[in-house]
Amino acid sequence: MFNSISAQASKLVNLTKNSSVVSKTKLLTITSGKGGVGKSTLTANMAYLLARRGFKVAVIDADIGLANMQVLFDIKPRYSLFDYIEGRNTIEEVISQTSYENISLIAGKSGYQYSSLKASFVLTRIVEDVKTLNKFDYIIIDTGAGLNEYVQEFLSISDNILALTTTDPSALTDVYALIKMLSKDKEKLLICFNHTKNYNIGETISKSLVNLAKKNRLNSNFMVKYIGNVSTSANISTTSRLRKLFVQEFTNDEITLQLQKIIDILLKEIR
Repeated sequence: MFNSISAQASKLVNLTKNSSVVSKTKLLTITSGKGGVGKSTLTANMAYLLARRGFKVAVIDADIGLANMQVLFDIKPRYSLFDYIEGRNTIEEVISQTSYENISLIAGKSGYQYSSLKASFVLTRIVEDVKTLNKFDYIIIDTGAGLNEYVQEFLSISDNILALTTTDPSALTDVYALIKMLSKDKEKLLICFNHTKNYNIGETISKSLVNLAKKNRLNSNFMVKYIGNVSTSANISTTSRLRKLFVQEFTNDEITLQLQKIIDILLKEIR
C-alpha cells in the first residue's frame, strides 16, 4: 500500500515542480506511531514559536476524523479541508486566521465520514495547493496517530518528518515500525521525546533504535536524528484545557526553552 501511495505522491510532486510557481514554502510533517503522546499540543506550540520568530505558518490538521487543532487554537473555523477537497470552497476560504499573529489553520473535521476517500490520494492535494499560494514560510502537518493509509499519504510527500514519542514501550515499538517503513523511501527521520526527565534519556533511546535498525540491516543510508526532548509538566495539559498555548503563557519556563532549542535545530534541518 505504501509503495502505491509513494508512486502517486511522486507524480503529484513532479506535477508541482513543473508548475511556473516556485514556492518558498517549506513542509514539516509531525507524526507519531502511538496516540496520546502529545503530538497536537506540540504542533500548536511549535507553530507559535515559529510565528514569534516572524515566520508565516499554516497548520494543517490531518488527523482524519479526530481533528482537535481548532480547540488548541481556540477558534471555530467555518470550513474544513474537506470542503476544499470536495469542491465546495476555494483554498483561500478554508484557511482560517487564528488569533495568533502569523498562524493560520486548515482545520480537519471530527467524526468525518471519510470512507469515500479510501485510497484515493486526494487528501494531500491540499498541501501542494497551499504551497502554490506562496504566502507561507512553513506548512506544518499534524497527522493522526498510527501508520494507516491516510497518515502514509502525508508522509509520502514530505522530506521533513518529525516523530514524537515517549519512553513507553508500545510507543517505541511504533516508532521503530515508522523507521522501518520510511527507510525504504526517505533519507531521514527526526525524533523528539515527550514526557522525559532529561535530554540524555531521549538521546540514549534514539541510539538504541539506530543500533536495532543496523542489526536488522535496514537501509544504511537512512539517518535517524534525535533533536531534543520536552519534559513532563502538568502546566501543559492545564493550558491546553484552557485553550491556551503553553509557550505563550510560560515564556521562560524550562519546557519553553527546550522547545526553542528544538526549533533552532528544525530551522537548520528543514529543506
